[in-house]
Amino acid sequence: MRKEESLTANLDWPLFGAIIAMLIMGLATVYSVAFNEDAPSLFAFSEKYGRQLFWIIFSLFLGLLVFLIDADIYRRFAIPIYLSTLVLLIIVLFMPAVHGAHAWLGVGSFGVQPAEFAKISTSLLLAKYISGLTVKQQTTGTVLTASSILLIPMVLILLQPDAGTFVVFTSFLFVMYREGLTFDPILLNFVNAIPGVRYKETWVGSHFIPILFALVLLSIITLLLDAVVFHVNLFSLDLELSGSSGVIFGLLVIYVISWLLMQRFSTRRERSRMMVVLTLGLILASMISFTVDKGFDMLRPHQKDRIELFLGLREDPNGDDYNRNRAMAAVGSGGFLGKGYREASVSSVRSNHVPESETDFIFCPFAEEWGFVGVLFLFILYLFVLFRIIIIAERQRSAFNRIYAYCVAMILFYHFAINIGMNIGFAPVIGIPLPLFSYGGSSMMSFSVMLFILLKLDAQRKEVLR
Repeated sequence: MRKEESLTANLDWPLFGAIIAMLIMGLATVYSVAFNEDAPSLFAFSEKYGRQLFWIIFSLFLGLLVFLIDADIYRRFAIPIYLSTLVLLIIVLFMPAVHGAHAWLGVGSFGVQPAEFAKISTSLLLAKYISGLTVKQQTTGTVLTASSILLIPMVLILLQPDAGTFVVFTSFLFVMYREGLTFDPILLNFVNAIPGVRYKETWVGSHFIPILFALVLLSIITLLLDAVVFHVNLFSLDLELSGSSGVIFGLLVIYVISWLLMQRFSTRRERSRMMVVLTLGLILASMISFTVDKGFDMLRPHQKDRIELFLGLREDPNGDDYNRNRAMAAVGSGGFLGKGYREASVSSVRSNHVPESETDFIFCPFAEEWGFVGVLFLFILYLFVLFRIIIIAERQRSAFNRIYAYCVAMILFYHFAINIGMNIGFAPVIGIPLPLFSYGGSSMMSFSVMLFILLKLDAQRKEVLR
């Protein structure tokens, strides 16, 4: 009895309260957007809001079970849990396709997405593995092992295909980087394989995330410019170059000029750093140019359409870009104070102007009903949850608890940022639900279990010695 009381006393009530607030707000929005006058009761389980209430109650029940289990179980059984989800990810590939993806496992109308629970199992195993490493053990082998923990489920999820969940899995790279597990050992072996070169650190691996952002920005610029054609007269030759070719040519010029200038005004280490980054940029720009020119047709038609529409390479507001176009219209129609609860017109299920307005585009009816003020409150609530998780992470005695907490924070951040970005035109439509808000059982259960594991680990943090 005393132990149960101590667990309740050590429960992080601010985070728990924010979770309950999100669930209530999400249920109220689903009820509003999918309201049926013939079945107005919230307990009408034939309607989506009735089913959403069931999923919330069931998810909280699962959360309670998770909270009653000893926290050490999650660390000790991280490998079996991870392997179990991999088995499910393989089995689901042989299930009938739903909306073009082999992502659902179930019977009849009841089904779950194993990919949602793979986020939890990957977080647990990654936390278990990295927490057992020391600084001296961060070698090529350990980096490859940690990367494999991510890549195996990512490949299986890509085969479904589920682009949204695949993208979310890249959030774990930031956790690895935060814990000091960079790609420096791998790049170090590669650089030291060059005759006459011997370095103890490559700088590129240690600065992986900033360089990754720079290369992503270069990728976007290359894609945007690929549709632009330049006519160049060179030695009486009339050359026609695409924008991506111009990027490659520009990088080559910078490469040569930098090499010539740095021979005189920089050290050998600085020259190597600059050359490696420029080389990566050249390779990336060339790959993107080839993909756009030759391999773009290998993508699925809807994937190609979404990339082109998002980058502004073409416009189709009433066709392929209908969802995103209507979503932005719904958000903008809310104004400053909104139209009022159950007064959404553009994004209601009845009007069907915004498809999937109760799932991936749940933000639209909320913004239309509550306006800028409501959206600001929602942003503050999600930011509060994220910062609260970071506070929880930093007060842990156990490295396993801390790493798991950061995994949860990054997963939530990705879902929140990408989902809102989809609704306001800042991100391509890739099917990512808003955590604890969107309609759906798999998402609701996985986020509830994920967060209640975190609450349990935090509640028992004082019993952990390391």
